[in-house]
Amino acid sequence: MAQAILAGGCFWCTEAVFRRIDGVSEVESGYLGGSVTDPTYKQVCSGSTGHAEAIRVTFDEAVISYADLVDVFMATHDPTQLNRQGGDVGTQYRSAIFPLDDGQRSEAAAGIARWNNDHPGQTAVTTIEGPAQWYPAEDYHQEYWEGEGQRNPYCLAVIPPKLAKLQKGFAERVKA
Repeated sequence: MAQAILAGGCFWCTEAVFRRIDGVSEVESGYLGGSVTDPTYKQVCSGSTGHAEAIRVTFDEAVISYADLVDVFMATHDPTQLNRQGGDVGTQYRSAIFPLDDGQRSEAAAGIARWNNDHPGQTAVTTIEGPAQWYPAEDYHQEYWEGEGQRNPYCLAVIPPKLAKLQKGFAERVKA
């Protein structure tokens, strides 16, 4: 099993997308890329720690490649928004990829380039960052969409369009 770390705005939203991908066995919400050890959600939301809300994806490379995960990531959030996704504004909501080795770093750069080539007139502001210390988010953030999220108006407005993008662009990658 391999891992990928991606930050594309609210981790509840990215987690909901990646939990549905064939070959993904686990998605954990958390924080990284900042200056505070063991940050809390409240600290990260303040924008003062430098952390991004992110997901750590555990996946089977025999089923889905890192490059394919990067393509799904780029397609299911808005990589052209600097430090924002929709109504979420601040560096904690930045579009970033945190590669875990040189191979992932190369694949991340290639994925951003593919997205830019496929979207003339638009430029992704997605950064490639790290290495960085991973901090799991509090338990109540894990599997949020499957629980509380489906009663949360914010999630109901943001997550279904992301899931529709996943289904439209990557139907063959969605779990049965």
